[in-house]
Amino acid sequence: MSSIPSLAEQGPAPRLLEQVRGRIRFKHYSIRTEQAYLDWIKRFIRHFGKRHPRDMGAAEVQEFLTHLAVAGRVAASTQNQAKSALLFLYREVLGLELPWLDDVEAAKTPKRLPVVLTGAEVMAMLARLDGTNALIARLLYGTGLRIMECLHLRVKDVVFERGEILVRDGKGAKDRVTMLPASLAPALRGQLERARELHRQDLAAGHGEVYLPFALDRKYPQAGREWMWQYVFPSAALSVDPRSGVVRRHHVQDQTVQRAIRVAARAAGIDRPVSPHTLRHSFATHLLEGGYDIRTVQELLGHSDVKTTMIYTHVLNRGGRGVVSPIDRMGGGVLTNAAC
Repeated sequence: MSSIPSLAEQGPAPRLLEQVRGRIRFKHYSIRTEQAYLDWIKRFIRHFGKRHPRDMGAAEVQEFLTHLAVAGRVAASTQNQAKSALLFLYREVLGLELPWLDDVEAAKTPKRLPVVLTGAEVMAMLARLDGTNALIARLLYGTGLRIMECLHLRVKDVVFERGEILVRDGKGAKDRVTMLPASLAPALRGQLERARELHRQDLAAGHGEVYLPFALDRKYPQAGREWMWQYVFPSAALSVDPRSGVVRRHHVQDQTVQRAIRVAARAAGIDRPVSPHTLRHSFATHLLEGGYDIRTVQELLGHSDVKTTMIYTHVLNRGGRGVVSPIDRMGGGVLTNAAC
């Protein structure tokens, strides 16, 4: 029986960033979280002259976060993301469960009301979109999906017979069901036909494989080429998978949709910041305005706590909690041009 090789014979231990990447993938974090965490950890190490994190502690973490807030002037959410990356490094990678980790104060994120469009504004903006972006935007408003939930849709997740869309592994790693608007069904069928033809061409060219979550490709080696696993909104071009290096067809990039929606909002004369998430906010608010129960809206949005959904009840109020100003009741609120 051969002896167990020594540490020297086993070769060098994986470098720190490789360990971080491996741990992130073991825990099935998204590729975006992986990229963000790696970037923050690299910035932390460089900030202190490439010292090893094991040789640093609470003082350095707090100093780095303060530097981001003061010199970098980053938003509270960005600062908290950096903190999460460093806590992941110490706890999950270095295995250091130190008391000071819990004492690192998180930046206070301001509580802001969401931007909600009126029904007329939504329709005016949607009218200025075309092609795939138009269908994606209509789905966001018609279903309440988050942008990445929409782009991650697979063929198998659209059930025309039941009028349902299945959201797999949404925020918080939860599945849920939302409606498939009847008015969008014909356009969605057309999109699937175009996607199917593109998939046929990829198969003929020796491609046609799509990324599968949770290592399903190892359990079902051919599943990645099956039609049901393909994205509903495939990208126009093949690309290299950053995890495996395999050439695949990914889904449409969210930045493309965000840019198209911003342009359409400006063209519609909307003078407020508009993003794909604005359509989700508008979906929820308009359902509540239509008399739907808040618990129903909570379920459709996939919120764990109804308190999250209740923010839309504040948007429903007109003015200060729906109060009519006394100047309006007395009829003294109209000014002539001369008075102005």
